[in-house]
Amino acid sequence: MTHNPYFRFHQTAAQLRRVAARGGRTSARNRRARLPTAPTPARQTVPPPPPLAETTAAAIAALDAQFPWLRGAGLH
Repeated sequence: MTHNPYFRFHQTAAQLRRVAARGGRTSARNRRARLPTAPTPARQTVPPPPPLAETTAAAIAALDAQFPWLRGAGLH
């Protein structure tokens, strides 16, 4: 199959402008139809929770409490 953009569409510049204007008017009409007629109330947003700030020392202490047989294993 030949990829020639002018194979099917033999149109003058004026015809192309008319087709484009028709599409623009249709697009604007559809956009206006989608817009709500009355403004909707703003939704309240919930702020995100603060990030967990676990320190390295607290993480090591928690692991040492959970796995006492591994206490100090990373020091060798």
